[in-house]
Amino acid sequence: MATNRIKDPVTDTETTGHEWDGIRELDNPAPKWLMYTFYATIIWAIGYWVLYPAWPNLMGGGYTKGVLGYVQREEIKEQIAAKRADQAVMHDRIASASLQEIRGDADLLSFALAGGRVAFADNCAGCHGAGGSGNTGFPVLVDDEWLWGGALEDIQYTILHGIRNSSADARYSEMPRFGRDGILNREEINDVAEYVLSLSGHGTDKAAAGRGEEIFVAQCAACHGEKGEGMRELGAPNLADDIWLYGGSKAKVVESITNARFGVMPGWAGRLDDSTIKQLTVYVHALGGGE
Repeated sequence: MATNRIKDPVTDTETTGHEWDGIRELDNPAPKWLMYTFYATIIWAIGYWVLYPAWPNLMGGGYTKGVLGYVQREEIKEQIAAKRADQAVMHDRIASASLQEIRGDADLLSFALAGGRVAFADNCAGCHGAGGSGNTGFPVLVDDEWLWGGALEDIQYTILHGIRNSSADARYSEMPRFGRDGILNREEINDVAEYVLSLSGHGTDKAAAGRGEEIFVAQCAACHGEKGEGMRELGAPNLADDIWLYGGSKAKVVESITNARFGVMPGWAGRLDDSTIKQLTVYVHALGGGE
Protein backbone atom coordinates (compact mmCIF):
# COMPACT_ATOMS: atom_id res chain seq x y z
CA MET A 1 0.00 0.00 0.00
CA ALA A 2 1.31 3.42 -0.89
CA THR A 3 2.07 5.63 2.13
CA ASN A 4 3.26 8.73 0.37
CA ARG A 5 -0.22 10.25 0.15
CA ILE A 6 -0.03 14.01 -0.31
CA LYS A 7 -2.60 16.61 -1.23
CA ASP A 8 -2.64 18.06 -4.67
CA PRO A 9 -2.18 21.82 -4.25
CA VAL A 10 -4.48 22.67 -7.16
CA THR A 11 -7.52 20.51 -6.30
CA ASP A 12 -6.83 20.01 -2.60
CA THR A 13 -7.44 16.26 -3.17
CA GLU A 14 -5.25 13.52 -1.83
CA THR A 15 -3.27 11.45 -4.29
CA THR A 16 -3.10 7.67 -4.30
CA GLY A 17 0.53 7.86 -3.18
CA HIS A 18 1.83 6.40 -6.43
CA GLU A 19 4.04 8.36 -8.79
CA TRP A 20 5.14 7.57 -12.35
CA ASP A 21 7.68 9.86 -13.97
CA GLY A 22 6.52 12.74 -11.78
CA ILE A 23 2.86 12.07 -12.50
CA ARG A 24 0.55 11.47 -9.53
CA GLU A 25 -3.02 10.11 -9.60
CA LEU A 26 -5.77 11.82 -7.64
CA ASP A 27 -7.67 9.58 -5.24
CA ASN A 28 -11.13 10.62 -6.38
CA PRO A 29 -14.08 8.42 -5.38
CA ALA A 30 -16.03 6.57 -8.08
CA PRO A 31 -18.99 8.55 -9.45
CA LYS A 32 -22.23 7.89 -7.59
CA TRP A 33 -24.04 6.89 -10.79
CA LEU A 34 -21.46 4.16 -11.38
CA MET A 35 -21.82 2.83 -7.83
CA TYR A 36 -25.61 2.87 -8.07
CA THR A 37 -25.41 0.97 -11.35
CA PHE A 38 -23.10 -1.58 -9.75
CA TYR A 39 -25.50 -2.07 -6.82
CA ALA A 40 -28.41 -2.39 -9.25
CA THR A 41 -26.69 -5.18 -11.16
CA ILE A 42 -26.16 -7.07 -7.90
CA ILE A 43 -29.85 -6.73 -7.03
CA TRP A 44 -30.81 -7.79 -10.58
CA ALA A 45 -28.57 -10.87 -10.35
CA ILE A 46 -30.09 -11.92 -7.03
CA GLY A 47 -33.56 -11.46 -8.49
CA TYR A 48 -32.63 -13.55 -11.52
CA TRP A 49 -31.31 -16.33 -9.30
CA VAL A 50 -34.61 -16.39 -7.42
CA LEU A 51 -36.93 -16.21 -10.45
CA TYR A 52 -35.14 -18.39 -13.02
CA PRO A 53 -33.12 -21.62 -13.10
CA ALA A 54 -29.63 -20.62 -12.09
CA TRP A 55 -27.69 -22.72 -9.59
CA PRO A 56 -26.55 -26.34 -9.89
CA ASN A 57 -27.92 -28.53 -7.14
CA LEU A 58 -24.74 -30.10 -5.84
CA MET A 59 -26.48 -32.38 -3.39
CA GLY A 60 -29.31 -33.87 -5.41
CA GLY A 61 -28.23 -33.17 -8.97
CA GLY A 62 -30.04 -30.98 -11.46
CA TYR A 63 -30.45 -27.29 -10.75
CA THR A 64 -32.65 -24.81 -8.94
CA LYS A 65 -35.93 -24.37 -10.83
CA GLY A 66 -36.64 -20.76 -9.92
CA VAL A 67 -39.88 -19.27 -8.63
CA LEU A 68 -41.29 -18.81 -12.15
CA GLY A 69 -40.44 -22.37 -13.18
CA TYR A 70 -39.48 -21.15 -16.66
CA VAL A 71 -37.14 -23.42 -18.65
CA GLN A 72 -36.11 -22.22 -22.10
CA ARG A 73 -34.97 -25.70 -23.08
CA GLU A 74 -38.52 -26.99 -22.70
CA GLU A 75 -39.86 -24.11 -24.75
CA ILE A 76 -37.45 -24.95 -27.56
CA LYS A 77 -38.47 -28.61 -27.40
CA GLU A 78 -42.11 -27.60 -27.73
CA GLN A 79 -41.33 -25.36 -30.69
CA ILE A 80 -39.37 -28.14 -32.42
CA ALA A 81 -42.18 -30.63 -31.78
CA ALA A 82 -44.72 -28.19 -33.20
CA LYS A 83 -42.58 -27.58 -36.28
CA ARG A 84 -42.12 -31.30 -36.83
CA ALA A 85 -45.86 -31.80 -36.54
CA ASP A 86 -46.40 -29.15 -39.23
CA GLN A 87 -43.76 -30.77 -41.43
CA ALA A 88 -45.26 -34.22 -40.90
CA VAL A 89 -48.29 -33.15 -42.91
CA MET A 90 -46.08 -32.20 -45.86
CA HIS A 91 -43.96 -35.34 -45.48
CA ASP A 92 -47.11 -37.48 -45.63
CA ARG A 93 -48.32 -35.65 -48.72
CA ILE A 94 -44.98 -36.10 -50.46
CA ALA A 95 -44.75 -39.77 -49.47
CA SER A 96 -48.17 -40.46 -50.98
CA ALA A 97 -47.67 -38.34 -54.12
CA SER A 98 -45.93 -39.34 -57.32
CA LEU A 99 -42.84 -37.47 -58.44
CA GLN A 100 -44.79 -35.82 -61.23
CA GLU A 101 -47.48 -34.71 -58.78
CA ILE A 102 -44.84 -33.18 -56.54
CA ARG A 103 -43.41 -31.30 -59.51
CA GLY A 104 -46.87 -30.03 -60.41
CA ASP A 105 -47.84 -28.78 -56.94
CA ALA A 106 -46.22 -25.45 -56.01
CA ASP A 107 -46.39 -26.08 -52.25
CA LEU A 108 -45.04 -29.62 -52.45
CA LEU A 109 -42.33 -28.57 -54.89
CA SER A 110 -41.16 -25.71 -52.68
CA PHE A 111 -41.07 -27.98 -49.62
CA ALA A 112 -39.30 -30.76 -51.54
CA LEU A 113 -36.62 -28.44 -52.92
CA ALA A 114 -35.91 -26.98 -49.48
CA GLY A 115 -35.82 -30.38 -47.81
CA GLY A 116 -33.84 -31.93 -50.64
CA ARG A 117 -31.21 -29.22 -50.39
CA VAL A 118 -30.68 -30.00 -46.71
CA ALA A 119 -30.69 -33.78 -47.25
CA PHE A 120 -28.22 -33.42 -50.11
CA ALA A 121 -25.85 -31.35 -47.98
CA ASP A 122 -26.04 -33.92 -45.19
CA ASN A 123 -25.75 -37.11 -47.24
CA CYS A 124 -24.51 -36.44 -50.77
CA ALA A 125 -22.29 -33.36 -50.90
CA GLY A 126 -19.33 -35.22 -49.41
CA CYS A 127 -18.93 -37.04 -52.73
CA HIS A 128 -20.85 -35.00 -55.29
CA GLY A 129 -19.72 -31.60 -54.01
CA ALA A 130 -21.72 -28.67 -52.69
CA GLY A 131 -24.63 -28.05 -55.02
CA GLY A 132 -23.79 -31.12 -57.12
CA SER A 133 -20.61 -29.64 -58.61
CA GLY A 134 -18.97 -33.08 -58.60
CA ASN A 135 -15.50 -34.39 -57.80
CA THR A 136 -13.05 -36.71 -59.48
CA GLY A 137 -14.80 -40.07 -59.63
CA PHE A 138 -18.14 -38.58 -58.53
CA PRO A 139 -20.38 -37.23 -61.31
CA VAL A 140 -21.39 -33.61 -61.72
CA LEU A 141 -25.14 -33.35 -61.20
CA VAL A 142 -25.71 -29.88 -62.60
CA ASP A 143 -25.04 -30.70 -66.26
CA ASP A 144 -27.18 -32.70 -68.69
CA GLU A 145 -24.83 -35.69 -68.90
CA TRP A 146 -26.21 -38.75 -67.11
CA LEU A 147 -24.65 -42.19 -66.78
CA TRP A 148 -27.88 -43.95 -65.86
CA GLY A 149 -30.51 -41.45 -67.00
CA GLY A 150 -31.69 -38.07 -65.76
CA ALA A 151 -35.48 -38.51 -65.67
CA LEU A 152 -37.15 -38.29 -62.26
CA GLU A 153 -37.74 -42.04 -62.11
CA ASP A 154 -34.13 -42.77 -63.14
CA ILE A 155 -32.73 -40.49 -60.45
CA GLN A 156 -35.05 -41.94 -57.82
CA TYR A 157 -33.97 -45.50 -58.65
CA THR A 158 -30.31 -44.57 -58.43
CA ILE A 159 -30.80 -42.90 -55.05
CA LEU A 160 -32.85 -45.81 -53.73
CA HIS A 161 -30.57 -48.64 -54.80
CA GLY A 162 -27.19 -47.09 -55.56
CA ILE A 163 -24.53 -48.30 -57.96
CA ARG A 164 -22.28 -51.37 -57.77
CA ASN A 165 -22.92 -52.04 -54.09
CA SER A 166 -23.98 -55.22 -52.34
CA SER A 167 -27.70 -54.75 -53.06
CA ALA A 168 -29.23 -57.07 -55.62
CA ASP A 169 -31.22 -54.09 -56.95
CA ALA A 170 -28.22 -51.79 -57.40
CA ARG A 171 -27.34 -50.55 -60.84
CA TYR A 172 -24.42 -52.63 -62.02
CA SER A 173 -21.89 -52.70 -64.82
CA GLU A 174 -18.26 -53.70 -64.84
CA MET A 175 -15.54 -52.50 -67.18
CA PRO A 176 -12.83 -55.03 -68.07
CA ARG A 177 -9.30 -54.33 -66.87
CA PHE A 178 -7.78 -54.46 -70.33
CA GLY A 179 -4.20 -53.96 -69.22
CA ARG A 180 -4.10 -55.66 -65.84
CA ASP A 181 -5.83 -58.79 -67.16
CA GLY A 182 -3.70 -58.92 -70.31
CA ILE A 183 -6.54 -58.35 -72.76
CA LEU A 184 -4.60 -55.59 -74.51
CA ASN A 185 -0.89 -54.82 -74.53
CA ARG A 186 0.62 -51.38 -73.88
CA GLU A 187 0.77 -50.40 -77.53
CA GLU A 188 -2.86 -51.34 -78.09
CA ILE A 189 -3.93 -49.44 -74.98
CA ASN A 190 -2.02 -46.39 -76.21
CA ASP A 191 -3.79 -46.62 -79.57
CA VAL A 192 -7.23 -46.94 -77.97
CA ALA A 193 -6.47 -43.97 -75.72
CA GLU A 194 -5.55 -41.87 -78.76
CA TYR A 195 -8.80 -42.88 -80.45
CA VAL A 196 -10.89 -42.09 -77.37
CA LEU A 197 -9.24 -38.67 -77.07
CA SER A 198 -9.85 -38.03 -80.77
CA LEU A 199 -13.59 -38.48 -80.23
CA SER A 200 -13.62 -35.17 -78.37
CA GLY A 201 -10.99 -33.49 -80.51
CA HIS A 202 -7.98 -34.11 -78.27
CA GLY A 203 -6.12 -36.85 -80.13
CA THR A 204 -2.60 -36.01 -81.30
CA ASP A 205 -1.53 -39.17 -83.14
CA LYS A 206 -3.83 -39.86 -86.09
CA ALA A 207 -2.10 -43.08 -87.04
CA ALA A 208 -2.43 -44.44 -83.51
CA ALA A 209 -6.06 -43.29 -83.35
CA GLY A 210 -6.76 -45.14 -86.61
CA ARG A 211 -5.37 -48.36 -85.19
CA GLY A 212 -7.18 -47.72 -81.92
CA GLU A 213 -10.54 -47.37 -83.67
CA GLU A 214 -10.41 -50.99 -84.83
CA ILE A 215 -9.60 -52.17 -81.31
CA PHE A 216 -12.30 -49.93 -79.86
CA VAL A 217 -14.97 -51.36 -82.14
CA ALA A 218 -13.95 -54.90 -81.20
CA GLN A 219 -13.46 -54.40 -77.46
CA CYS A 220 -15.36 -51.31 -76.30
CA ALA A 221 -18.22 -50.48 -78.66
CA ALA A 222 -20.57 -53.06 -77.17
CA CYS A 223 -20.89 -50.84 -74.11
CA HIS A 224 -19.76 -47.39 -75.21
CA GLY A 225 -21.28 -47.45 -78.70
CA GLU A 226 -19.44 -47.50 -82.03
CA LYS A 227 -18.84 -43.75 -81.89
CA GLY A 228 -18.34 -43.59 -78.14
CA GLU A 229 -21.79 -42.14 -77.55
CA GLY A 230 -22.29 -44.27 -74.44
CA MET A 231 -25.09 -46.54 -73.25
CA ARG A 232 -27.22 -45.62 -70.25
CA GLU A 233 -28.58 -49.12 -69.81
CA LEU A 234 -25.08 -50.17 -68.78
CA GLY A 235 -23.96 -46.92 -67.21
CA ALA A 236 -21.30 -46.64 -69.91
CA PRO A 237 -20.29 -42.98 -70.26
CA ASN A 238 -20.33 -40.94 -73.43
CA LEU A 239 -16.69 -40.65 -74.55
CA ALA A 240 -17.28 -38.02 -77.21
CA ASP A 241 -18.64 -35.11 -75.13
CA ASP A 242 -15.38 -34.01 -73.48
CA ILE A 243 -16.81 -34.66 -70.01
CA TRP A 244 -14.46 -36.80 -67.95
CA LEU A 245 -15.33 -38.48 -64.67
CA TYR A 246 -11.75 -39.48 -63.85
CA GLY A 247 -9.81 -36.96 -65.92
CA GLY A 248 -9.35 -36.38 -69.63
CA SER A 249 -5.57 -36.39 -69.98
CA LYS A 250 -3.99 -39.19 -71.94
CA ALA A 251 -2.41 -40.59 -68.78
CA LYS A 252 -5.82 -40.76 -67.08
CA VAL A 253 -7.45 -42.38 -70.10
CA VAL A 254 -4.65 -44.96 -70.28
CA GLU A 255 -5.10 -45.63 -66.57
CA SER A 256 -8.85 -46.14 -67.03
CA ILE A 257 -8.32 -48.59 -69.88
CA THR A 258 -5.55 -50.45 -68.06
CA ASN A 259 -7.13 -50.85 -64.63
CA ALA A 260 -10.81 -50.03 -65.31
CA ARG A 261 -13.01 -47.95 -63.01
CA PHE A 262 -15.45 -49.28 -60.45
CA GLY A 263 -17.20 -46.40 -58.74
CA VAL A 264 -19.60 -47.34 -55.96
CA MET A 265 -22.60 -45.44 -54.63
CA PRO A 266 -24.59 -46.57 -51.58
CA GLY A 267 -28.29 -47.20 -51.85
CA TRP A 268 -30.36 -45.00 -49.54
CA ALA A 269 -33.44 -47.20 -49.28
CA GLY A 270 -33.78 -48.08 -45.61
CA ARG A 271 -31.44 -45.25 -44.60
CA LEU A 272 -33.70 -42.39 -45.62
CA ASP A 273 -37.48 -42.41 -45.54
CA ASP A 274 -39.58 -42.32 -48.69
CA SER A 275 -40.37 -38.62 -48.33
CA THR A 276 -36.70 -37.65 -48.04
CA ILE A 277 -35.72 -39.76 -51.05
CA LYS A 278 -38.42 -38.11 -53.13
CA GLN A 279 -37.24 -34.69 -51.96
CA LEU A 280 -33.68 -35.59 -52.96
CA THR A 281 -34.92 -36.82 -56.33
CA VAL A 282 -36.76 -33.59 -57.06
CA TYR A 283 -33.83 -31.49 -55.83
CA VAL A 284 -31.21 -33.29 -57.93
CA HIS A 285 -33.50 -33.16 -60.96
CA ALA A 286 -33.86 -29.40 -60.48
CA LEU A 287 -30.13 -28.72 -60.24
CA GLY A 288 -30.03 -28.04 -63.95
CA GLY A 289 -29.55 -31.32 -65.76
CA GLY A 290 -32.83 -33.10 -65.14
CA GLU A 291 -34.62 -34.56 -68.13
